[in-house]
Amino acid sequence: MKTNRRSFLGGVSTAAVLTASGSAFAQKKYDDGATDKEIKIGHTNPYSGPASSYGVIGKGLEGYWKMVNDRGGINGRKVDFITRDDAYSPPKTVEVVRQLVEQEKVLCLFNTLGTPTNTAIHKYMNQKKVPQLYVATGASKWGKPKEFPWTMGYQPDYHTEAVIYAKHILANVKDAKIGVLMQNDDYGKDYWGGFEEGLGKDIGKVVKRVTYETTDPTVDSQIIQLKDSGANVFFNIAIPKFAAQAIRKIADLGWKPMQYLNNVSSSVASTLRPAGIENSQGIITALYLMDPTDKQWNDNADMKTWSAWMDKYMPGANKNDGNYIFAYSVAFLMEQTLKKCGDNLTRANVMKQAANFQKQRVPLLLPGITVSTSPTDFYPIQSVQLASFKGETWNLFGDIQSAEGS
Repeated sequence: MKTNRRSFLGGVSTAAVLTASGSAFAQKKYDDGATDKEIKIGHTNPYSGPASSYGVIGKGLEGYWKMVNDRGGINGRKVDFITRDDAYSPPKTVEVVRQLVEQEKVLCLFNTLGTPTNTAIHKYMNQKKVPQLYVATGASKWGKPKEFPWTMGYQPDYHTEAVIYAKHILANVKDAKIGVLMQNDDYGKDYWGGFEEGLGKDIGKVVKRVTYETTDPTVDSQIIQLKDSGANVFFNIAIPKFAAQAIRKIADLGWKPMQYLNNVSSSVASTLRPAGIENSQGIITALYLMDPTDKQWNDNADMKTWSAWMDKYMPGANKNDGNYIFAYSVAFLMEQTLKKCGDNLTRANVMKQAANFQKQRVPLLLPGITVSTSPTDFYPIQSVQLASFKGETWNLFGDIQSAEGS
């Protein structure tokens, strides 16, 4: 019958011609850093310098990509993860990032750490149109797709976190007199701006605010000033090295304020143990990830998977360090982003896929917290839960609270 006849063009069936022409729309597309066999990702981390306690994040990311490669990579491509030490020094960050982009020719940067360091490369990355994805800093500036369409954050933003602390103080501390220690850069200022907003007309309750530089040997003199101000509340806006010094000095002075600690220093291993577990009792922070010291997660499937991964890929590493939880969770999200790209591994498509998550479950996020993004929303995680330190672990309390981007 006519309907069953096959038409041939030079010995090739029309079905074959259609298949061939159709495949033209599914051709592989690559920018620098991507081939049939590999995806090249760049990363910077302070393996040395004042923020070196965060160096374990880079080690954790290396372990995650090794696991991915052992499983066969992403859509058949191995991940070449190139990490460089920037010592938490913005000029050094600029130097190593130029090498990653212009010499190593990475497809994207992933989880570069630090507010001052990411600020130093912010405009450069956007001018070069190279993704600066899931940066390891909660500054609110990473969620501005109109001005900086090639940069996206990951964790809840500092501004909103500080608003939540301010409102908790006003609701729970009678006759609050607040002392603030803050790092003197964009990271400290972002937290301070949110804290100001949260206090509103009660900003006068801040009786003393002092700053420190990352080049300072200690913050002892600043803590003495805050105690002498008569403050009964202490807001600790510091990276782990200085946050731990502050907590320890407060104990040495016999000062007993209600203490609030920014999330980026909430690791029991990196901050609270160096400060002294006994000195850390009652401190309040905001969490969005499961804490490895919290026994309520011992039978959680995500935590069991993470623990097995730690045993295999991070042998001997400290399982009490929440930075490894952070590394695993953010690397999972990056893996999903690259998977969604399929064979279209252009920088534009990487950003397009990053901006297209709807309530994505990411391992080790607290129950009720998911990742959502859109072309106009570059704040992937917008919720936290308050926790207080009791015994040797964080204890969650209250409801999940959502951030400004929602």
